[in-house]
Amino acid sequence: MKKTIITGLMAYGMSGKVFHAPFVAAHPGFKLHAVTERNQKSAAADYPGIISYTTIEDLLNDDAIELIIINTPNNTHYEYAKKALMAGKHILVEKPFTATAEEAKEILALAKELGRKVLFYQNRRWDSDFRAVAEVIASGRLGKLSEVHFRYDRYRSTIGVKSFKEEPVAASGLMYDLGPHLLDQAISIFGKPVSFHKILGKNRINTQVDDYFSIHLSYSDSVNVFVHSNMMVVEALPAFIINGTNGSLHKYRTDAQEAQLLAGMKLDDPAYGIEAPGTEGKLYLLDEAGVKTTHTIPALAGSYLPLFEAVYQSIVNNQPYPVTEEQVITQLEILEA
Repeated sequence: MKKTIITGLMAYGMSGKVFHAPFVAAHPGFKLHAVTERNQKSAAADYPGIISYTTIEDLLNDDAIELIIINTPNNTHYEYAKKALMAGKHILVEKPFTATAEEAKEILALAKELGRKVLFYQNRRWDSDFRAVAEVIASGRLGKLSEVHFRYDRYRSTIGVKSFKEEPVAASGLMYDLGPHLLDQAISIFGKPVSFHKILGKNRINTQVDDYFSIHLSYSDSVNVFVHSNMMVVEALPAFIINGTNGSLHKYRTDAQEAQLLAGMKLDDPAYGIEAPGTEGKLYLLDEAGVKTTHTIPALAGSYLPLFEAVYQSIVNNQPYPVTEEQVITQLEILEA
């Protein structure tokens, strides 16, 4: 690749170490130039020669940086996105992009005025489990769809230490944490719903924010899509259940990337992104005679490198980015309603 995008990372906590730095470093179109580390300075041990700034202002003032990855707390995205654009940088922003659709529209308008790119980090489109599900839906094997469930459940009964997730500030709570993943996956397949209905719940002792949500997305031709998340699930259900006139698909959330990266696996390891044996999806089909057959649906390897390739192509070659502005605005309108 002729062009190398000089890249800065706003934070080097878990998301920086796991979801961003390895891919920026591995992609030949990027140079991981600098990070912000307010306290503990650990990035240089992983990436020798990287610059570690103590403040975000210092990072933004680095004239060499062309792209800033905004992976700071949810309630700071709007402020830092504006600052990065005003500093002349392109931006890649973690979910949720902002707290409201109006904030998002303001950022997008500012970027157009300044001639900068705004890109959205919706990595779960590139999970192995979701890719397998999307492929089956696109194949038409299930016939006309009637009911679709996407789930992202956990068991975390105690209040977490991250105040931006657990206190009633902008874009806090489970819905703003995992809702952007689930809504983006649904919107990427089905588009903007005709209507939607939300239910929120608070089930943990002393919680100040929602730790349960269920959103019903209604589409034309009686296609009903439900996205759910619950922090009090001891035994998880399948993350994906799709029902159609010809059959059903069941798939658990089995993408291996996050666990592998946390364990220190490198992207060039042959096992990277490969689901564990026995976690394949199950496709149940009825033939014209009414006979049911069961089919195993293996997943393709998961990898977030294609997301960064899309970022590169958008900035360098002005190619359309797969996560569109309209999709993100739709997501935020649902989240904030």
